Amino acid sequence: MPERRSYVSPHRDKAAAATREAVLRCATVLFAERGYAHITVADIAAAAGVAVRTVYASVGNKAEILDRIVDDAVQSSGYRDYVDLIRQGDSRDAILRTLAHGTRVGNQSQASVLTAVRKALPVHEAGERLWRRATDAYRTALHETVEHLAELGQLPSSLSTRQAADLLWLLFGPASWHSLVTESGWDWETAEQHLYRIATVALAPPDTSPS
Repeated sequence: MPERRSYVSPHRDKAAAATREAVLRCATVLFAERGYAHITVADIAAAAGVAVRTVYASVGNKAEILDRIVDDAVQSSGYRDYVDLIRQGDSRDAILRTLAHGTRVGNQSQASVLTAVRKALPVHEAGERLWRRATDAYRTALHETVEHLAELGQLPSSLSTRQAADLLWLLFGPASWHSLVTESGWDWETAEQHLYRIATVALAPPDTSPS
């Protein structure tokens, strides 16, 4: 007897993908506006115009929804493209300009997701894991930037690569963009330019011995 093959419907798959996208989009808005703790799966279902059971079937429970939002945001942030551009840079200034712009683009494009994560951290079932999920790739990109600067001999002798990466996290991590743009009302372009200038001072060229 021939083996029975399961039927795959492209239309059904497309509809399921659209439902997942709607659920995640609505959940992101709700988590960012009202906070993770104040949103239920029923709220997300109502906003997306689907049944509660559909939300569970398409994405999962509330924690799983936020995880999926974070994972999708990391993938769509374009961080790998900017790391590749940084790797092509041949001067400290060019590399830091690219880094400033790349982190600005990532934070600006994913502002709602970062707000949702920030509001979730105090009440999330696994806040530390959530923060690592949202920022590990970010930190890795900063470490790769520092490694490239070190290869070019463009790090000050007073800093280890770990310390330099920590300084870049202080300057270009989500907290700095949030403080300047969201809390202080700076526009993104102004914040980018000033953070870049501070970074050029923090990672000044290596000391040179007098001849």
